[in-house]
Amino acid sequence: MAALAPLPPLPTQFKSIQHHLRTAQEHDKRDPVVAYYCRLYAMQTGMKIDSKTPECRKFLSKLMDQLEALKKQLGDNEAITQEIVGCAHLENYALKMFLYADNEDRAGRFHKNMIKSFYTASLLIDVITVFGELTDENVKHRKYARWKATYIHNCLKNGETPQAGPVGIEEDNDVEENEDAGAASLPTQPTQPSSSSTYDPSNVPSGNYTGIQIPPGAHAPANTPAEVPHSTGVASNTIQPTPQTLPAIDPALFNTISQGDIRLTPEDFARAQKYCKYAGSALQYEDVSTAVQNLQKALKLLTTGRE
Repeated sequence: MAALAPLPPLPTQFKSIQHHLRTAQEHDKRDPVVAYYCRLYAMQTGMKIDSKTPECRKFLSKLMDQLEALKKQLGDNEAITQEIVGCAHLENYALKMFLYADNEDRAGRFHKNMIKSFYTASLLIDVITVFGELTDENVKHRKYARWKATYIHNCLKNGETPQAGPVGIEEDNDVEENEDAGAASLPTQPTQPSSSSTYDPSNVPSGNYTGIQIPPGAHAPANTPAEVPHSTGVASNTIQPTPQTLPAIDPALFNTISQGDIRLTPEDFARAQKYCKYAGSALQYEDVSTAVQNLQKALKLLTTGRE
């Protein structure tokens, strides 16, 4: 991907979007779709904050140039041309970050990559608002992830051992005000995670995270630490794909014909669309099992009116 023209210094009025812009820069090569939507969020938010003062207008103009350049480069990417695909891409990416960090947290492995994964997940959930209002699940994920990043950062800074796993969020602890603390010591350069911090999807526990429900089918299909370590120059063995166990398919679905008296509500259509969205996103990560499960749910809902 061609390099983008640099932005002018960030106006003080735009302090609230500085971490979203940094996340965009970090993903220019790793995931240009994520980088694009981070900039789009920053652009929309900046316009609401201040679009009149000269320095802000200049900054937003340069940011718009970056967006147009990115959109031109990614013009044939469905995650850019179709909002539902873009939203699914971001939701799955953010959840993958969240689950990696939560897995490390539950195992008591506290390190900068884990803190940054929590914090980046919360930033990416901010970005999802470019597609509309957040779901309740995403709101809870964002609050928990941002609070965890701040909590663990402060514990390590003070020489204390954080409490692993889900912890009740104290309502009088203003997470938004402590936002900078959560990112203060995050590495700006990739760091080499230890072997103990490798994310294994099979170790992710089921259930909820202090009331945070994981969206159906949106599981983390790959190892994604917050930072990709630099190459050590040592040739590694070729990684062979892991055989996947497909879920059992209900034979009745093969011959299912929608009943004439079934009346689907707008909510039913929205849920079916969401299941299809998660299935499509799962296939981007070659997660066949999750894709099949969600497509079955969509088919059952559309043909029976029940989940």
